This record gives sequence, structure tokens and C-alpha cells, in this order.
Amino acid sequence: MPVPVVAGTVEKKDAPIYLNGIGTVQAFNTVTVAPRVDGEIKQVAFTEGQDVQKGDLLAQIDPAPYQAAYDQAVAKKAQDEAQLVNAKLNMKREEDLLAKKAVSIQERDTQQALTDQLDATVKADAAAIQSAKVQLDYTRIVAPIAGRTGIRLVDQGNVVHSGGNAGIVVLTQLQPITVVFTLREQDLVEIKKQGGAPTDFKVLAVDRDTTTVLDTGTLAVFDNQIDQTTGTIKLKATFPNEKFQLWPGQFINARLLLTTRKDGLVVPASVVQRGPQGSFAFVIKGDDTVEIRPVKVGPIEQGMALIESGLEAGERVVVDGQYKLQPGSHVKIAEAPAGGPRGAGQPGGGVHAGGQHGSAAHAGGPPK
Repeated sequence: MPVPVVAGTVEKKDAPIYLNGIGTVQAFNTVTVAPRVDGEIKQVAFTEGQDVQKGDLLAQIDPAPYQAAYDQAVAKKAQDEAQLVNAKLNMKREEDLLAKKAVSIQERDTQQALTDQLDATVKADAAAIQSAKVQLDYTRIVAPIAGRTGIRLVDQGNVVHSGGNAGIVVLTQLQPITVVFTLREQDLVEIKKQGGAPTDFKVLAVDRDTTTVLDTGTLAVFDNQIDQTTGTIKLKATFPNEKFQLWPGQFINARLLLTTRKDGLVVPASVVQRGPQGSFAFVIKGDDTVEIRPVKVGPIEQGMALIESGLEAGERVVVDGQYKLQPGSHVKIAEAPAGGPRGAGQPGGGVHAGGQHGSAAHAGGPPK
């Protein structure tokens, strides 16, 4: 009797080859916004979880004492400028009198020194005004970067101090965002073989279910050393995160696109069987009998295996039901059961360069 089997076809298509690693999402920039002057917080101008732009007001410290210091510095400069004007007038008179020999050179020099002293005082007053202005500006706590605010750390009415460890809020930049992930040191060799800059490599951020692609980004940098304890190297990738699907601290699967095999031969992974002589597949011939064909299997990923040699495009192969087959067995093509072997059209599908050639072994293996 013909043996019912599920059949598939050897397909020729571009097969992307990925390197898989575990990664952690990190904010592109993280800033703890802290006060730079002492004073009472008069206003908290942001809402927790709000997106702010660079320069937006976050909090207002009581500006009264700093405004008074600024006004005092301005008045002091005006006072010294008036004295400088008077000193310059006296200096001109001293020059005229010296020309008429009505005063001594010493008296003229003394007036010159007084004029220079007042001129320096006015310059110092200008610097004091600038310092007071800076302190006054620091009473307005503004966002140093564009990002999203976290939980408020200080409430309105509290007195804050500069130089302390406490901040007003933590601001994180979520667009773009980065993912730090690890790969084996052998994978770094494969990446180097491809050549090009790190930014030439595409990276997929995949959810922990290993199928949902959260975002697509580019590799930014390799770490400058390999961890000798684990034999791994850290890499960082940058993602636009337009839909905010990546969040700081989130664990994700990072998939680095190493290369794409043009016109590669792919079959469902369950086609590949293991026996004493190595990997093989059952090929369905035109008369609906099967033959055992030794195959050389490349990477396997997402239920699809890349075949290096042994099969040709368009050939029919047995996907399920191999355990009842022997060379020359007649087969009857049956429908694939629900939840059967998956095809190549999955999110992030491709083949993994370090994948295991795993599949169910044929009960008796290929005949010797």
C-alpha cells in the first residue's frame, strides 16, 4: 500500500543568513536633570511620561534672590562706570596742566593709575553681571536633550541644592534607541570576512517569542575587546524606534544579517534526516516512489534548511512521514496537518549561521 506522506518542493530563493544574540535595550541618552543652584521649587512644569524637546522648561526655582544679586551687580557696574568717567576727565585736565608745567609728572601718573584701576573695576563688574545672569538662568531648569520624562523625583515646594545626588527627573532619549547584544568570538571572524563598515550590517530586534520583529536598525560599533571568560564580544546597534516598541531595559533577540545567499536551495527543516552515513533526504521520483539522497546541509533557521548540495530546485521531497519509508517505497501525497512545518515567509525568516542541523532521524537510517 502507498505510504501517506506530506510532500514539499525544493525552492530556489535568496536566503538571508543571520547571527543571533541576546541583547538589552538601552536609551540613546539618559540624563538625570539636577538643580545647579539652591532654592525652593516654585513650579514643576512637566507631566510624568511627557515627551519634551531640548530647552523646554521642566521646573522653576525661586528666582528672587538671584534676581536681586543680578540687579545689585548691574547697579555696581553703573556706579563704577560713573567714577571711571570722572577719572578720565581728571586725567585729561592733568595732561593739560602738565603741558603747562602746572603739575608734576608724578601727579599725572597717579591720576593715570586711578583711571586704569577704575577701568579694571568696570570690567570686573561686567564679569560679575555675567555670573549673576548665569545663576539667575539656572533657576529655570530646562531639558538638556529631547526625550521622555520619567517619574518625578522632587515635588513642588521642596528646597533643592546644587551638587547633591538627588535630581528633578530622569530624562531618556527613546528615538533613536540602542541595543547592546553579544555574539560568539567566532561570529566576529565571520563578520570581518564580509568586509565593510559596521554600519553596513542590518540588525533586527526580535521579541522574545523569536518571531515578532520589533524594529530594524544598523550595527553601530563592535566592542574593543573580547570577554575571555565567556568567549563573547559585545556589539551595539541603533534603531529608529518610531513606534516605541523598544524600551530601555527590555530583553530582546538581536539578529544580525551576515549575508544573503543568492538563489539558495531551501527546504523545510523536517526534510533533513540523520543516519549513520550522515544527512539525507527522501526524494519523490516521477513514479511516486522515493529514493534516499545524501545531502549537505547548511544553516537551519525558522524551520527552513539551506541545502549546500544533494538536491535540485523543483524536486519533490518528503516533509513528514519518513519513519514508514524505505528506498523504493510508493507514497501517497497527503495534506499537511495544522501546525506543521513552517515555510520561509515568517517575520525575520532566514537561516542562522550557527544553527544546529536538528531533525528527526530516520528509524533505520539509509541502507548501506
